[in-house]
Amino acid sequence: MTWNEQWVAAGVALYGDDAWAHHDLAVTADQRIVGFRSGGDRFWILDADGRAVGEFASGLGEGHGLTIAGPAGAQELWVADPGITFARDAQGVHDAVVPSAHGRVVAVGLDGDLIAELPTPATPVYESEVYRPTTVMVDDAGDGTVWVADGYGAELVHHLSRDGELLLTLTGEEGAGRFDCPHGLLIDRRRPERPQLYVTDRGNDRIVVYDLDGTFLRAVDEGLRAPSGLALRGEELVVAELEARLTILDCDDRVVERIGDDPQATARPGWPNALDADGRTVRPELPHGRFNSPHGLAVDAAGRIYVAEWVLGGRIVRVG
Repeated sequence: MTWNEQWVAAGVALYGDDAWAHHDLAVTADQRIVGFRSGGDRFWILDADGRAVGEFASGLGEGHGLTIAGPAGAQELWVADPGITFARDAQGVHDAVVPSAHGRVVAVGLDGDLIAELPTPATPVYESEVYRPTTVMVDDAGDGTVWVADGYGAELVHHLSRDGELLLTLTGEEGAGRFDCPHGLLIDRRRPERPQLYVTDRGNDRIVVYDLDGTFLRAVDEGLRAPSGLALRGEELVVAELEARLTILDCDDRVVERIGDDPQATARPGWPNALDADGRTVRPELPHGRFNSPHGLAVDAAGRIYVAEWVLGGRIVRVG
């Protein structure tokens, strides 16, 4: 596959130098790419040639998990915002800022207008733990209900109605063992049998698969390294592994290809960034053709893969 980290048009600035990118990507029906300006509250929109074609304010802390739902011409951008941002303190240390308030799941139009906001799931766990949703997935081809992964909070996956009624909660204990950072979600309808829910169980280096009733079907490891995001590319499943590569799986969850693997990246002091001589966080050198920290991804109608990396200053790579 062709590696292109220069596809963003010259002069298009997606991040400030001090912004630690921590967002997802989504592709609209007309093949525009949506991402988030980490360190601010604005979404940006690029065309398939990497030219800026739109931007809007959101009032959110982070566009961490993004999903496009609805028909062309009336599409909604669903956003999981865990409430966590990254900033540099007075000593020059760059790290997560974790507020005490719950995160949010909202739907906005591609003009930024708020369409809906789901409440914190009505389960007693959030009386003592903070809700930090990492991904939202709308069952657009099914009953229109919503799945939310709380990867940074109570480490649960919730099934909700469009009005926010809690229908089901998964813990991972249904068959594979307790989740450890259930980070990404995907509803898979490639097979002729019933649709399936894929959950990236990042801290356990695996994907856990359920039917949409919450019945455990199987766990997939295949040597995965911190699987973070998921997207379909025709009959193939693309997995963004935070530990420096993409993996392509076939319909039987078998490895087809690894892309951009850098097994040494996570050994660097300060990964996903680097440390200067004074121990302050700085942007690392990012080698061409090798990933550093794939976090979010999306696939367009032509099968091109867009990857957003979790790193100071951000990097978007187009593969294919």
